[in-house]
Amino acid sequence: MVDYSSAALDVVFRAIADPTRRAMLNRLAAKPRTVGELAEPFEMSLAAASKHVRALERAGLVRRTVQGRTHICSLDARPLRAGMVWMRRYEQFWSDRLDALEERLKAEDSNPPSSRRAPRGPRIRSREKPPRPTPRRKQP
Repeated sequence: MVDYSSAALDVVFRAIADPTRRAMLNRLAAKPRTVGELAEPFEMSLAAASKHVRALERAGLVRRTVQGRTHICSLDARPLRAGMVWMRRYEQFWSDRLDALEERLKAEDSNPPSSRRAPRGPRIRSREKPPRPTPRRKQP
């Protein structure tokens, strides 16, 4: 079952907000890897890589198994589904608006330039009078 709660989405989005963690997920998509293998392409210590892995584990995106002293990580992409469902709502929002924009631009293209009028904005009038310049006194 997919967890659509706001707290679960927050943890997933926070985890994938970091480019290092996204790169680690990309590597895990190919095959399970050790924490050392995940740290390999980056200039970071094993401890730093382990912190990234823990963040991915908290989000439910990584499963870690221990074989002796070796920690093997594998990808679990199920939590990303909740994020995709959430984003699809906004995909529809933007698709509708971009479709409306496209229709409007096509309508403007079909009208000759002489028949187009630029929209007028509201006229703003200031009720305050501009300050009067102060006269300069002559130096004695």
